[in-house]
Amino acid sequence: MTMGMRENQYFIFDRPHRNALQYAFKTARDFLGAAWFQLRLNLAHPRVEEKKYRVSVCAIFKNEAVYLKEWIEFHRIVGVEHFYLYNNNSDDGFSEVIAPYLREGLVTLVDWPHQQKQMEAYMDCIARFSSETKWIGFIDIDEFVVPKSTDTIYDFLRPFEKNRGAVRIYWRLYGSSGLTGRSTEGLVTEDFTVCWPKYDDVGKCFYNTAFGFDPHSARHHVTLHHFFWANYKGKDVPPVNIFNKVCLGDRNVATSADFPIQINHYFTKSYAEYVAKCAKGDVYFTINPHDEEYFYRHEMKCTAVDYAAYKYLVKLKLAMERAANE
Repeated sequence: MTMGMRENQYFIFDRPHRNALQYAFKTARDFLGAAWFQLRLNLAHPRVEEKKYRVSVCAIFKNEAVYLKEWIEFHRIVGVEHFYLYNNNSDDGFSEVIAPYLREGLVTLVDWPHQQKQMEAYMDCIARFSSETKWIGFIDIDEFVVPKSTDTIYDFLRPFEKNRGAVRIYWRLYGSSGLTGRSTEGLVTEDFTVCWPKYDDVGKCFYNTAFGFDPHSARHHVTLHHFFWANYKGKDVPPVNIFNKVCLGDRNVATSADFPIQINHYFTKSYAEYVAKCAKGDVYFTINPHDEEYFYRHEMKCTAVDYAAYKYLVKLKLAMERAANE
């Protein structure tokens, strides 16, 4: 992000656009491409099969044990039926947190010792596990999927199942809520409510496994989780967003400020947690670019509040209590 971030009625642009004229030209070009892909998707009829799970998520993690339990329990409540978790050289006692979920069969744990191989982990998950789940979402441990118009993720995704290969859900970016530090025994989803006033134009994708996937396609490059291209009859097709609009290039079209589902991205949390996060290394970046200046650039946009996750808080607290007593 840069100090010169642009925005429109619905989005703050996470990635800088070169200038208004170039952006307008590229948007017009993407509009024509999107219209073509929208037609192709409307004509697609993949075979939708019943599978072991309806909605699963895939995540790669490194030393995030203190957040795992809340993240798992929250997503169970919103309808995630299985978790494919890729451990990237963690040494923080995460196995004790995950152990009960492994015994229950809720989590599949994969050791992934490779450095900066996040996209390869996602491709491994698709190759090994897409046959057992209808949808796979690719999210991080600091991201919480919050349905708003429905109570579960699958209830939201079901209308897309017939002929959409992937659905992008946008970030609601949260800051520190003014906390320099906090007890990590507190809930992330309760402690942080101050956020950007508009949605980030970046999001994460849920893949509809009724469609194919070409791991060798140049479309995937380095951002598979952000721009997921599925495959239908040998041809790649782009994702649509939560408003059923084709996402192509920088094209993100919203039809209302009331987004029906969002991903709460608790990127910084408190200042102390942000510093610790930057120091531990990263599963994607060889050199972590997130410094103190980045923290404050992010923080200066946090001028709104969002309590969307609060509708799940009582269920979450009771689930956390039960998990602690088992």
